[in-house]
Amino acid sequence: MGHVDAAHLEYHLPDGRVLLNDVSFRVGEGASVALVGANGAGKTTLLRLISGELKPHGGTVTVGGGLGVMPQFVGSVRDERTVRDLLVSVARPRVRRAAEAVDAAELAIMEVDDEAAQMAYAQALADWAEAGGYEAEIVWDMCTTAALGVPYEKAQWRMVRTLSGGEQKRLVLEALLRGPDEVLLLDEPDNYLDVPGKRWLEERLNETRKTVLFVSHDRELLARAAQKIISVEPGPAGSDVWVHGGGFATYHQARKERFARFEELRRRWDEQHAKLKQLVNTLRQKAAYNDGLASRLQAAQTRLRKFEEAGPPQEPPREQDIRMRLRGGRTGVRAVTCSGLELTGLMKPFDLEVFYGERVAVLGSNGSGKSHFLRLLAGGDVAHTGEWKLGARVVPGHFAQTHAHPELEGRTLLDILWTEHARDRGAAMSALRRYELDRQAEQPFGKLSGGQQARFQILLLELAGSTALLLDEPTDNLDLESAEALQQGLEAYEGTVLAVTHDRWFARSFDRFLLFGADGRVREVSEPVWDEGRVARAR
Repeated sequence: MGHVDAAHLEYHLPDGRVLLNDVSFRVGEGASVALVGANGAGKTTLLRLISGELKPHGGTVTVGGGLGVMPQFVGSVRDERTVRDLLVSVARPRVRRAAEAVDAAELAIMEVDDEAAQMAYAQALADWAEAGGYEAEIVWDMCTTAALGVPYEKAQWRMVRTLSGGEQKRLVLEALLRGPDEVLLLDEPDNYLDVPGKRWLEERLNETRKTVLFVSHDRELLARAAQKIISVEPGPAGSDVWVHGGGFATYHQARKERFARFEELRRRWDEQHAKLKQLVNTLRQKAAYNDGLASRLQAAQTRLRKFEEAGPPQEPPREQDIRMRLRGGRTGVRAVTCSGLELTGLMKPFDLEVFYGERVAVLGSNGSGKSHFLRLLAGGDVAHTGEWKLGARVVPGHFAQTHAHPELEGRTLLDILWTEHARDRGAAMSALRRYELDRQAEQPFGKLSGGQQARFQILLLELAGSTALLLDEPTDNLDLESAEALQQGLEAYEGTVLAVTHDRWFARSFDRFLLFGADGRVREVSEPVWDEGRVARAR
């Protein structure tokens, strides 16, 4: 069984700023541990340090057992790689090197088919066998059959870009969980998975005997699969970590109590500091008239100096303070009306009325037409028949799951707000500060992290005065505090909300649920469900 030990890790950004400072923790054998924290706090960097992709500027990392890594990009691969390439990329280093040698030998023999090329190819195949390549292919056959429904022989040359994000994730997870490595580092393994996929992941994490350290913002996954929480918390001298030995159910209360202890220690230090300064001042005044108090004054001054040299207790981590002021506005009674609406090739005709102020969660498996439906209501060009209309004074605001905003590319956040939404620079900076984006004010939109882009999209919806929010997976990249800030903002929002989501925690805050079925039917259900099988069982 494997384990991970990080001791006093430090890492500096290229501009010299300290990102991680004195980070220490241990992930024990067979544990499933979640790594959480604010967007940009250093979670992915920490995984890259553990994997050896980055070198720390201080401290050490020890990994016991073979190491398997799921990088953050999985789910968005759109290049020329094949399924075989993707599986090889997460295989053990020896298998990866042997695969590269086989590919090079095959290319060489295609160019010059002489005896030397044939001998090199034969040697590459022998090395592939010795590295365990054929055993890996047996495992990959199980992986493609489970994730894609076809054997490896048929799937291996398929282009990865033809797979959905969920299929890419499932394929890599199958390979790592079935593979020989004892330690797994998983960066956002639940992103792109639909709810049945997330349930499958929870079950595998609970069943596996491997040691798993995973980054996630999915509160349901954290509650169901994390035995321990490691929280990466930004501080004045860089991010540190705090380890909560319990599960996610007790994490928030324990963190609140931790911050209260920081405040109590600082209060006691300030009180003691004030007493020592008062004692020195009193003795100084008395010593001016009584030479016998000189030694007591000197002793008190020494105590004060040593107390101040030791310094106050550790500064608490900086808590996020995100304030989303989604206002909305009064509209007609019927906010959305659909009559015989059919999205071509995706769903059968359906009728729908959504009334002012309702919170409607749009649920269903990947590819069932949910995102197309929201895009149609936002005024997008979506092939359809039947009728739909928005009510009086309904101003739709669309949050796109892909964060695809070509009109924002190349422009800084400050420029976007100042020229289009804010009356002056101060107002723009104030709005960015409420969303904890003021430090990114001069950064282009495309350079932000996924979570930062999501927060900025929500800010634009707020400033645009939308009276109906059409949200497509709004919590997908948000950190825990941002997701909770969004829920609080929606509770205070005076308008109508339709949200596509696979976030089970988030979905429970809605009061109506539309299920887009794989059979093309749209039906209303009484609770958050994402597949027809559960609807049938509920009946």
